[in-house]
Amino acid sequence: MSLLPQFGTIIPSQSPQLLATNYLQWNNNGGAAGVPGNFADFAQQYLPEIYEAEVERYGNRTLSGFLKMVGAEMPMTSDQVIWSEQGRLHLSYKADCLDASASTINITHDIDGVAQTTTHGIRVGDQVLIAGGGQTVTALVTVAAAGNQTITALPYGGAHLSDVGFADADNDLRVLVFGSENSKGTEYSGARSVKPSFTTFTNKPIILKDQYEVSGSDAAQVGWVEVSGEDGQNGYMWYLKAEGETRSRFTDYLEMSMIESEKAADASTILGGANGLVGTQGLFAAIQARGNVEVGFTAAAGLDEFDAILKNLDTQGAIEENMLFLNRQTSLGFDDMLAGLSAGAAGGTAYGLFENSEEMALNLGFSGFRRGSYDFYKTDWKYLNDASTRGAQTGISSIEGLLVPAGTSTVYDQILGTNIRRPFLHVRYRASQTEDRRMKSWLTGSAGGAFTCTLDAMEVNFLSERCLVTQAANNFVLFKGI
Repeated sequence: MSLLPQFGTIIPSQSPQLLATNYLQWNNNGGAAGVPGNFADFAQQYLPEIYEAEVERYGNRTLSGFLKMVGAEMPMTSDQVIWSEQGRLHLSYKADCLDASASTINITHDIDGVAQTTTHGIRVGDQVLIAGGGQTVTALVTVAAAGNQTITALPYGGAHLSDVGFADADNDLRVLVFGSENSKGTEYSGARSVKPSFTTFTNKPIILKDQYEVSGSDAAQVGWVEVSGEDGQNGYMWYLKAEGETRSRFTDYLEMSMIESEKAADASTILGGANGLVGTQGLFAAIQARGNVEVGFTAAAGLDEFDAILKNLDTQGAIEENMLFLNRQTSLGFDDMLAGLSAGAAGGTAYGLFENSEEMALNLGFSGFRRGSYDFYKTDWKYLNDASTRGAQTGISSIEGLLVPAGTSTVYDQILGTNIRRPFLHVRYRASQTEDRRMKSWLTGSAGGAFTCTLDAMEVNFLSERCLVTQAANNFVLFKGI
């Protein structure tokens, strides 16, 4: 009997054995079918086919550009911005008929629904047009005492309002001053002058921050897949892509916050804290508070709904040029509405907003049409289509479009002491001679070119302080779903 080498229970084989572990495995997936492995055996025998550029399956993912298109950015040096908007030129009010047999009327609100106390401008000798209760008459004001909301208006067509069809129950009257009548050789009998009316609005800036951090070790690595960013950067360093995406995301936040933000309500628990956070009024909140909200608008149903919007715009500033930013469904509805019209019915568009160049408008993604005395420039708004933003919302919470008046409005500048022109929409950012907070970015750490502290990393910091000014919101329209 021959003696064989033996090591415990292991007896060496006299012939070579082929084991699976003798080979590098490309398909190492940790045991789970179809799950990519850890690429521990990447150094395999055969060269794989590798796509060296990542696939941009969501296209250009940035959303900013709306405010740059419709507004402007200007510096400010205060914690708040205050602006005043003109009231209406002509005197028109809502009123109740107190005593038709005595021709007494109580002025309750201005024509826009603002409650009146003693501020109405109707004076003795004024001619007024009174409409309501199925009647419209002209009358002469004989009593309009200061400090009293009640006036006496004697109709030209009878002794008192009761004689021309009015009753005490008429509580939805409209009173319009259209002139005056005075006796020969008399002084003006009015006891008061009509003072200009205006409404003051305010907004406060908020501070936005973001940061990207990468360790020094990871910053020194080079990947094997070429990456690209929204700002045109490309290469094989993933940390540069991540930094670029953080910057692009923050740039979008600067616009999205100006659109979506709202001021903290009095009951909000945000108020009163040590951090002093109060919010800021964004575009959607401003329109819902001071503008026009159209719920369940369906352009494809025809012109009736759209013409109703035009009639409402007639009661406001009647801005001739307007821009429509719409989601896909609403935009297609407008296309269907316009397709059902002849060229003469729809009217041509002068493209004055684009230097009368249709080509320029089309290159910027706008199509124009005219209805009545208004020009409209329509475009799709990516923010309302993207599933990661407003595009995923449906029903009453969804925003389906926005009508923005083009051009500028007049506002009084308290510093300059004069009226100036400002875009209806514009951003105010904090800035002085020594500090510009429009869009700050800086490096900290000890990697990537920064040498500010002992942290073995590169920190890219972003900051902005800004707010939105929405002037003449009564000319804006917000389209909401149902």
